Amino acid sequence: MSEDPILSEYYKILDIVGQFDQRLLTVKSWGVTLSLAAIGLGFQFKTPGYFLLAAASAGAFWLIEGAMKSHQMRYYPRMREIEVLRAEISDPPSHSSPRIDWSWSLARAVLLGRLSPGPTSPTPRGASSGYRARYFAPTVLLPHAATMTLSMLLFGLACHGIVFWPVPA
Repeated sequence: MSEDPILSEYYKILDIVGQFDQRLLTVKSWGVTLSLAAIGLGFQFKTPGYFLLAAASAGAFWLIEGAMKSHQMRYYPRMREIEVLRAEISDPPSHSSPRIDWSWSLARAVLLGRLSPGPTSPTPRGASSGYRARYFAPTVLLPHAATMTLSMLLFGLACHGIVFWPVPA
């Protein structure tokens, strides 16, 4: 029996989405490393400009991660299309179709007890505000926003001579 090309596509998309997760972790780790290194240099050399560099670095990596997340999210509608298609043609309905993307839609309600777990048929993916808000999702936002905020705070405090060291007049 030959392999189903639709399922092959589904699992290839699933693999691509998983590879994006690894890349996103790499971006996150580089962003934190560079920002914290710049903060450390700011303290070491008593130069507020390093704090500004740390904030710019965190902001840049936040933008990169958000853009990469948008590329990853563009695969979700096709995953859902395949899940719905396989559920429609399976016998009995929905029991042999992949439901990885669909389960994400239900997981919160099931885990909070608002929905009882059980087999349900996948439905087409509707418009989602998640795509527009991807930069502010905690998985993208953190830790970049935290290091950017800390860096800007340290920059402001150092420039005003409030803490750390006096700024020459």
